[in-house]
Amino acid sequence: MSETMVRGIVYIHSAPAALCPHIEWAVGSVLGAQDRLDWTAQPASQGAYRAEIVWTAPQGSGARLASALRGWAHLRYEITEEASAGADGSRWSHTPELGIFHATTDVTGNIMVSEDRIRYAYEQGSGDPSAVFHELSLALGEAWDEELEPFRQAAEGAPVRWLHQVG
Repeated sequence: MSETMVRGIVYIHSAPAALCPHIEWAVGSVLGAQDRLDWTAQPASQGAYRAEIVWTAPQGSGARLASALRGWAHLRYEITEEASAGADGSRWSHTPELGIFHATTDVTGNIMVSEDRIRYAYEQGSGDPSAVFHELSLALGEAWDEELEPFRQAAEGAPVRWLHQVG
């Protein structure tokens, strides 16, 4: 029985120089790729570097990448794993201030908010529209998007590296 291969992208939005080799090791250990990443200066954060990696690997590799990168101070990243046969897609976002956020995505990359999460927002709101709005904002990861947007903007025109699992 063969594994389902999926595509995804890792955006390292900002990392201190000392962390870059460790990120390469973590990405290589999950994807099986041993190539060095193409690091460029991150204009949104002096002294920080950025890289983008497009990957193809077995289903679930996005979660393994997020786990491998989780918990490192001063690291901002996003990981996407495209939807595939039998599985929804996923997106992970991480900032030093907010920690990690995970969302399920559809085939076009839209965040899907579950019925239970919407019900929870209603219950927390108890008739207060601003409380419902706050809970839905959390479910959509808006705080992570707001914090990462300056780093995304600074990356326009940056090179992208393609990695494929070996073996």
